[in-house]
Amino acid sequence: MKRLLLLRHAKAAPPTAPLTDSARPLVERGERDARRIGERLREQRLRPRLVVTSPAARTVQTARLIAAAVDYPSDEITLEDRLYLAQPAAIVNVIAAQSAAAETLLVVGHNPGLSELVHELLSEFDVDDLPTGAIVGLDYADADVWAQIAVASPSLSYYDFPKNLRAPLVRR
Repeated sequence: MKRLLLLRHAKAAPPTAPLTDSARPLVERGERDARRIGERLREQRLRPRLVVTSPAARTVQTARLIAAAVDYPSDEITLEDRLYLAQPAAIVNVIAAQSAAAETLLVVGHNPGLSELVHELLSEFDVDDLPTGAIVGLDYADADVWAQIAVASPSLSYYDFPKNLRAPLVRR
């Protein structure tokens, strides 16, 4: 079984000069929210075996904060240029190229691509737009390699976001 965790980066600084879009860092709230989501993942024992992120400053910061919370080595986070502002097909291509040895994969990226991908993979998902810091877990019981996710049928196993006042949705 493969478990795919899709995480939209946490709250970032607005796009203002002289910062380029890719250099926008997390704001204080974003840092706090990323830590919170990481702590919740740790509480649920959801530790990725592989973390792949867009190279944008805000996604790298988010990935590092999550990694710290779940004891994932930050120097093993993979930066993938193709994830920067990627559309769903590009995200799927990145996922498909990952090692089959990793049972749980965390991909940190951007909207609208991540929200669109979640809806393509899981049509019954009823959140129009993933909020900043939101994470969606998809389980692929019938997938042995990541390349199969394009044709396999996932089930929603996890959903959480920073402003969630209840326990995260967890299905095992």
